[in-house]
Amino acid sequence: MVTKAPTVGAYLDYWLREIVDPNLAPKTVDNYHRFVRLYILSYLGSMSLARLRSQDAQRWINKVAQTCQCCAQGKDAVRAKKKQRCCALGNCCNDRLSARTLKDVRDCFRSALNCAVNDEIISRNVIKTIKLPAVRKKRGLRWSSEQARQFLASARQDNDPYYAAYVLILIEGLRKGEMLGLPYTSVDFDRQTLEIGYQLQRVGRKLLHRQTKTEGSDAELPYPAIVGTALRARLTDRDRDKHVAADAWQDSNLMFTTKYGTPIEPRNFDRSWHARIAKAGVPRITVHDGRRTCGSLLADLDVHPRVAMAILRHAQFAITMEIYTEVSDAATRAGLKKLGDSLA
Repeated sequence: MVTKAPTVGAYLDYWLREIVDPNLAPKTVDNYHRFVRLYILSYLGSMSLARLRSQDAQRWINKVAQTCQCCAQGKDAVRAKKKQRCCALGNCCNDRLSARTLKDVRDCFRSALNCAVNDEIISRNVIKTIKLPAVRKKRGLRWSSEQARQFLASARQDNDPYYAAYVLILIEGLRKGEMLGLPYTSVDFDRQTLEIGYQLQRVGRKLLHRQTKTEGSDAELPYPAIVGTALRARLTDRDRDKHVAADAWQDSNLMFTTKYGTPIEPRNFDRSWHARIAKAGVPRITVHDGRRTCGSLLADLDVHPRVAMAILRHAQFAITMEIYTEVSDAATRAGLKKLGDSLA
């Protein structure tokens, strides 16, 4: 063990620069930098890494859990005086971290200290011993088959420019980033398949078009007729937008774009999704709940769990079910057709 260990802050700076930045996904990099800056350095940054003990780590996480982040980060204070409504006026809003975020912060610090152990700077990782509040898994919302049909029918009747996007989420189970990052060349109309391999993500101030997070997310998915019809209509609209924009068109190679060919901001899609929900008169759910609706509908329709897992590319979907049955392409296609027909 090295006798002169760096401070916690110095080691975390090294870890972020040399380990995290070059090797992890942009979203993870952004989160780790934020966790270190907001929740670790101000508490433990000046402490010697070698002197960090389990009691220090437990007191640290307890303090983070009890701290109002609005006060700590001055969230209310940076607002214009007329818009200040809580902490800046002495009315603490108790904006504390959720158990989920607290666990993510702990995991970030634990990962850093694992590297310090591997570097033989410290002999053990004291973060492994700390206790956290249990993370209660939120029960996801979903639509019934009739509600999903009502939502899609409303979008189709109004010629909603995102109709094909809604279809991909509800029938193919695409994640929002996968749908927004789908290249138009990834659709094979002859074979009736989609090649899933990219995503669009907002990371800080950058909008990134990059490969999906894991190889397990990549897939060639067959699709039913309703998907093909929607995508053909979307390409027709895309060609029209390109013609109207003329020299202002910026070709991003994406299936879903603004009227000038640029990528769609994820938050703007969220707004359109919720606006369509209001027009359709169905319960308000998130875009991710729309993907969950696809999985639930597949189960409701008695599609084999292994087929549903192949469609959703989600290993946990069939965690309590039979997950070792081989699934043929024909079975996957039949499952998707069954779902598509129920929503048509």
